Amino acid sequence: MACRVLVVHNAYQHRGGEDTVVESEIALLRAHGHAVETYARSNDEVGGMSSLALARQTLWSDRTPHDLASLVVRFRPDVIHTHNTFPLISPSLYWAAARAGVPVVQTLHNFRLMCLNALFLRDGTVCEDCMGQLPWRGVARACYRGSHAASAALAGMLALHRGLGTYRNKVARYIALNEFCRGKFIEGGLPAERVVVKPNFVDFAAPEPALRAGLLFVGRLSPEKGVATLAGAMARLPDAALRVAGDGPEAGLLDGVTGVTCLGSLPGEMVRQEMNRAMALVVPSIWYENFPRTIVEAFACGLPVIASRIGALADIVRDGETGLLFEPGNPRDLADKMAWALAHPEGMAEMGQKARVQYLAEFSAEVNYRRLMEIYDGVLAEQRQAKDASYKIQGSRGEG
Repeated sequence: MACRVLVVHNAYQHRGGEDTVVESEIALLRAHGHAVETYARSNDEVGGMSSLALARQTLWSDRTPHDLASLVVRFRPDVIHTHNTFPLISPSLYWAAARAGVPVVQTLHNFRLMCLNALFLRDGTVCEDCMGQLPWRGVARACYRGSHAASAALAGMLALHRGLGTYRNKVARYIALNEFCRGKFIEGGLPAERVVVKPNFVDFAAPEPALRAGLLFVGRLSPEKGVATLAGAMARLPDAALRVAGDGPEAGLLDGVTGVTCLGSLPGEMVRQEMNRAMALVVPSIWYENFPRTIVEAFACGLPVIASRIGALADIVRDGETGLLFEPGNPRDLADKMAWALAHPEGMAEMGQKARVQYLAEFSAEVNYRRLMEIYDGVLAEQRQAKDASYKIQGSRGEG
């Protein structure tokens, strides 16, 4: 029987990969005959709120339990699948779901539960100072949006709900996007038996054979994406060609760099066209990327990836098989790998073929759907077992 799924998501002001993942997963469920309802809030609402009101909503939203109770009565979901509750939906969602008797599955797209800026990144380097403890250092350093007050509100939310046992007791399953991230979440205090792995996916047909040339970057041009490293590498390769699809605060670092063509932000279909014509995708991130959707898209297009040897990237991209790895933050090492790729088109083409095989085996829509159903089925089976145990206890007390 197809289960009924209520998808919950607090959308961001600037649309990103997480929002796309949510939409893709909803479409996947509906394509397989599942009834899906959504409960969505948007950070566009924040603009009309006072700082005090926003802080209060972050700790505990009064609106969410009321909205959820109405949805549960009307839609009768079997599972509530949550992606982001910060800041407007808030963790009050988990308590409302428990009162309604509906299990919650939570996908963890970033490290917000352990790090105020969600990146484990400070001053351009990896920082795990708040791992496994209250993030008071993040408040002192104003790690969230450079604001001590906003950082304190977020830290207060984490402290309150850790103390209440919300994260340990009110979520049936956490979905990490890879084994590296799963390990970090467990290290940060989430119960290991409730953290499972399901990567992101895309649904792409095999690319048409084409002559590939040049390098490609796709993503937000922001510090954690390694834009400075990319610019430094290209400065060492005056004969290389790099096309850049994206925009952001560090776009200026690539202005005037020889061989760089800035395309700005592109719609998905045009990004796919760029991936089908490039020789390699460059992912120079300096933070623990959870699971860049761009890598899945590249593999689906038969495009190998040159990525930083950091966090999950070192597991997703198989060095010498589906791409090349380089030392994060090292423009010279990146330049060396880019130069090798440009000098060995046949080798890169072979890696691209292996990348497509890896996509079909691990990141396709059908593989992802089966894994998602395994997670839902496991949660619902546990719920049935808990109810049966409860009935037996009540029955034995009645017999006494």
